[in-house]
Amino acid sequence: MIRSVVCGYGAALPKRVLSNRELEDIVDTSDEWIVQRTGIRQRYIAGDDETTASLGEQAARAALDNAGLTPDDIDLIVLATSTPNNTFPATAVEIQNRLGMKHGYAFDMQAVCTGFVYAMATADLHLRGGMAKRALVIGAETFSRILDWKDRTTCVLFGDGAGALILEAQEGQGAVSDRGILAAQLRSDGSHREKLYVDGGPSTTGTVGHLRMEGREVFKHAVGMITDVIEGVFTATGTTAENLDWLVPHQANRRIIDGSAKKLGIPPEKVVITVDIHGNTSAASIPLALSVACSDGRIKKGDLVMLEAMGGGFTWGALLVRW
Repeated sequence: MIRSVVCGYGAALPKRVLSNRELEDIVDTSDEWIVQRTGIRQRYIAGDDETTASLGEQAARAALDNAGLTPDDIDLIVLATSTPNNTFPATAVEIQNRLGMKHGYAFDMQAVCTGFVYAMATADLHLRGGMAKRALVIGAETFSRILDWKDRTTCVLFGDGAGALILEAQEGQGAVSDRGILAAQLRSDGSHREKLYVDGGPSTTGTVGHLRMEGREVFKHAVGMITDVIEGVFTATGTTAENLDWLVPHQANRRIIDGSAKKLGIPPEKVVITVDIHGNTSAASIPLALSVACSDGRIKKGDLVMLEAMGGGFTWGALLVRW
């Protein structure tokens, strides 16, 4: 059978770092409060010359270099983002043009913080269906553009950045020992919309709007939803938490990450944490964390890696991949 195998990774971050100490001058908060409740110590904020498309392009080029490929080798671009450069065309198409690609196809995927998991699962279906040989899957966000910088409950949480993986269709045996994507579980429930949303849009207010969140409500649902889809992937593949080499979660809140890992019986030393340096970068958080863990040598070829996320909507999902 065809497996979608990871053959390259890359990341990009804005030049500006915004520390918790600096935020103390912007809103009524403190470094101690932010760290204690979220684990975040800093985040990156895009400058006027940095956009979702430019960060996505940088991450894509880094992934291509890592894989030893060129844009000519890519057939498909799937960009996970909730902060596109324009209402349309898709920012994926702009990245395609920036890379000099005159072939293939590109589109955006909108599932908020779960976007990268959705994008990976979608690209996997395209590769296994024979529509493409190689896919560039990108998570890129400039959430600083939709934050209310007077709302101390939300503006301290989010940051900007981009990460990318390249998937290649390769023959597998249909076994859990195969390299590539092994299984995915995706979920959504629109009844939770009011708990995490943006109060604007082309069809409603004609404005971009700002992010609004009921933090306690999100926290209340997060651990249960996350563990549900991870356990679903375990069931689908006949694996258990003991088989995992790494859990790479969406980097939203250290307490949610720790709670989910504990409930699943995954030891802390197997969990990749980057929320302290990146903050919540929505769809970019998982590929950014993967890039860190691959670059420092933690994630190696053959490792069994679980990705998981939950985002506004609510959306949530998990994906198991053998590196």
